[in-house]
Amino acid sequence: MTEYPHLFAPLDLGFTTLRNRTIMGSMHTGLEDKAKDFERLAAFYAERAKGGAGLIITGGFAPNVEGTLYPFASKMTTSHEARRHRQVTDAVHREGGTIALQLLHAGRYSYHPWSVSASRTKAPINPFTARALSEKGVRRQIRAFARAAELAREAGYDGVEVMGSEGYFINQFLAPRTNQRTDGWGGTSANRRRVATEIVRAVRAAVGEDFILVYRLSILDLVEGGQTWEEIQALATEIEAAGATIISTGIGWHEARVPTIVTSVPRMAFTEVAERLRPHVDVPVVTSNRINMPDQAEQALAAGQADLVQMARPWLADPQWGTKALQGRGEEINTCIACNQACLDHTFQRKVASCLVNPRAGHETELVLSPTARRKRVAVVGGGPAGLSAATAAAERGHEVELFEAGEEIGGQFALAMRIPGKEEFAETIRYFKGELERRGVTVHLGRRADVGDLEGFDEVVVATGVTPRIPQIEGIDHPMVVSYPQAVLGTREVGERVAVIGAGGIGVDVTELLTTIESPTLDIKEWQDEWGVDPSSAQRGGLKEPHPQASPRTVHLVQRKESKIGAGLGKTTGWVHRMAIRAKGVHQITGASYERIDDEGLHLTVDGKPKTLAVDTVVVCTGQESVRDLVEPLRAKGVDAHVIGGADVAAELDAKRAIRQGTELAAAL
Repeated sequence: MTEYPHLFAPLDLGFTTLRNRTIMGSMHTGLEDKAKDFERLAAFYAERAKGGAGLIITGGFAPNVEGTLYPFASKMTTSHEARRHRQVTDAVHREGGTIALQLLHAGRYSYHPWSVSASRTKAPINPFTARALSEKGVRRQIRAFARAAELAREAGYDGVEVMGSEGYFINQFLAPRTNQRTDGWGGTSANRRRVATEIVRAVRAAVGEDFILVYRLSILDLVEGGQTWEEIQALATEIEAAGATIISTGIGWHEARVPTIVTSVPRMAFTEVAERLRPHVDVPVVTSNRINMPDQAEQALAAGQADLVQMARPWLADPQWGTKALQGRGEEINTCIACNQACLDHTFQRKVASCLVNPRAGHETELVLSPTARRKRVAVVGGGPAGLSAATAAAERGHEVELFEAGEEIGGQFALAMRIPGKEEFAETIRYFKGELERRGVTVHLGRRADVGDLEGFDEVVVATGVTPRIPQIEGIDHPMVVSYPQAVLGTREVGERVAVIGAGGIGVDVTELLTTIESPTLDIKEWQDEWGVDPSSAQRGGLKEPHPQASPRTVHLVQRKESKIGAGLGKTTGWVHRMAIRAKGVHQITGASYERIDDEGLHLTVDGKPKTLAVDTVVVCTGQESVRDLVEPLRAKGVDAHVIGGADVAAELDAKRAIRQGTELAAAL
């Protein structure tokens, strides 16, 4: 018996059966491109197969050189390439898993000069212009998909996924936005659909009937000139007729100006779109995007919104996601917080994808938490992300661990982050670590500011005491209108209706979003759709409508000394969301400012050599942090060489990814 009967019901596909209704969705890890990394790739997928994934779909492999994401990127074009995949498929099968290779042709998203597409166009996120394919060229691409699928079967895969969404090659043929052809591959919606259906038909012919064929269908393009609902529905029925086993749903193009997977997107934001398609096809339909816990997955399946649930990043965060859910241990899941910092940001920076809350992801063969040969007494000072990861990982290895936290609750900077609108998910990480402390037998001292005496007698001492806000040297910084960012976030000081936020790094932007948002107990999907202009019914092409963001309850000025654009240092795949959000709230952005003084008149600046006064009643200081290292020198004076990690090690622009990784790596080495 299980708490999630729909989620863990087997799915009979006729020629094979999936053990449950979970799909680990495709994500490029950066390990696909080089043969030397396939051992690591095999370990990565094997751990997820062991953790209960019903079907694993790999990162994308191009069917030919033209379709590669960038020069020398992953492709499946020869038997030699197929043979190296055997270590991946064999590893997954040994763990009882099922795995499909994603066939991804990047089209005009290819980051190289020989990219091809339906028409000669250039994506706004790519400096290269794709050339238009000839009739012969289109046929060559279709044959390449079929050959790649044939090779995938040769490599031991149980199936393939044809990537037809997210604005890649097939999607480019489907949408008028990128298909301006007037021949048999364009002009009408029926002609635009031909590439998709003929690829599926060719793939099915190449692999036979007893092979899983997933088609990832763009069910909501979220770009101007995208598909209509009628076109999407017609495509789904044609794809089924052409031989698809499963229809998965993709949301949004990479160039869309609507967020689809960041943490500010409400959970289950797009399940209703998959539900709308399901009655029109007989093959199983998959719902995806912003489903990260088993109760939501079960809810979607029980309500008949889909037949399977696809998650990618949640399997990075916790490779045992399926096993824990099946065994009724959902509270033990290390929840994906959709931050993108170590997964998608790494992918777009050509780094190996990992996970902020699970730095072992992608590094399974290197970062190993094996049982310790000698049990040590370990003291960890500080209950923020760095200290929590060090304490729990050290205890997992078998060490005797005590955690000292000066505050009454654990969490550190995450306890602030979870109060920012759209970052409520950060509370899940605190919940996970709190449970891990209990499960691993860590002795926790709350409200206890450790001193040197408390730490004597331990074999290892870890200083993870975090940061304190940096107070800038500005005349009048002690004025009653000045509030620190922790005071503003926690609500311990009142913030007025006219506010200047000084410092526009990640914290300054977060605080600005907090101050410009009307408090709401939950993320409401309909409100979010109205704010970003999402129409799930796709009444207009692309599923867009006029956005109507809520008005800000305050007038806010966001000020920085740097002359660069505000938010320039934010994450590659999330920064634009924050910049658009504060712009929509009417925030006044000031760059290249010098802070002169703060007095009863407000904040006095010099901008472009001219004096400027902001008549505000509150100034919130977000000008960085300083490491808290008070214990380090006293410990060294006593001969204790403490390990310093997290913000106590480096305070420059808070970095939870680094903090959690440092804690885990240290624990692995103790």
